[in-house]
Parts: sequence; structure tokens; C-alpha cells
Amino acid sequence: MAEPLFQQLQKLQAEFPGVPPVERWNPELCGDMDMVIKSDGRWLHEGTEIRRQPLVKLFASILKREGDEYFLVTPAEKLRITVEDVPFVVTQVARAPKESHQQLLFTTSVGDVVELKEDRQWLLRDFGAPPQPIPYLEVRAGLQARVSRDVFYQLVDWALEEGSYTDKLFVQSEGQDFLLGSCN
Repeated sequence: MAEPLFQQLQKLQAEFPGVPPVERWNPELCGDMDMVIKSDGRWLHEGTEIRRQPLVKLFASILKREGDEYFLVTPAEKLRITVEDVPFVVTQVARAPKESHQQLLFTTSVGDVVELKEDRQWLLRDFGAPPQPIPYLEVRAGLQARVSRDVFYQLVDWALEEGSYTDKLFVQSEGQDFLLGSCN
């Protein structure tokens, strides 16, 4: 009999501090798990919100995306879950000068810290009702985070501070320009 998922997770957490190498794990699909990551970043299991942040972080560490589907994976099991939009929400941003240019660091709802740089995927996608273009940031291995409203407004303030003289707003990080949206 296979050991329960939670016990597997505890072992993995001890063996792989940080994020386990889920991209190397390809077990057979075991089935679907009644877990939903809501568009506001809340994680629900069997309809009940998971309120213990360490448990959410643990599940987030074994999250894998394949095409448009999301899975919780261990070396031995693979369970499909539902993600309404993307699995993470950017909740904070910090900027720091770095040599000749500034560096932006984003923190997600599960505590991942992501530096915005050229090789990170940054894109604008429609979100909400009515749909508005909102920035999304790649966190790791195809997993994305949507920039929260508070963080978006902070970025707009910084973009205006930097003096955008076109009809589009850009924010800079690592010497690169990243589009925030149109001023119209």
C-alpha cells in the first residue's frame, strides 16, 4: 500500500529544502484531487480553504504545470488539481538600485521571491470584469503569478516617477523595460 500523500510530502520537504525538482518527476497520473486554487490566490481542499500557510507552501512546492493542466507531483504520485487563473498572486514588490540600474523583486502569496529580469516571462493578459490588461510574471517552470492591484499601482507610480513620455507605461528592472499598459 502506498504511503499517504502528506507523509510523502514531509519526506520530500526534508530531502529537498526549497523547491523540489518536480520538473524531473514524471509518475503516472493517479487521478484528480478535489483541490482548487482560486483566482484570488486561496487554496481550497474539498471546498474548505486551507488556512495553514506552511501547508499551502508545501503543496505549492510540488505544483507542476503541463500544458493547461496543473498537478501535485511526488516521485511516486501525480494528482490533477483545478487552477482558476494562475496558481500565485504577487502580493509585494521591492526595488533596489543595482549597479547602474534598478532591480525589482516580487513576492508571491506563497513566499516565492522572483527577480524581474530579461529571461523571466512578463506578459499582459486580460483579467476581471470588465477585462483589463494585467501583468503576469513567471515564477518558475511555467508557473505564473498575477500581479495584485496594490502591486500594480505601486509599479504605475514608479513608472510615472521614471518619466514615461509615450502613451505607454513601462517599469524597468535589470536594465530592461517591461510594459505595464497604455495611458489611454
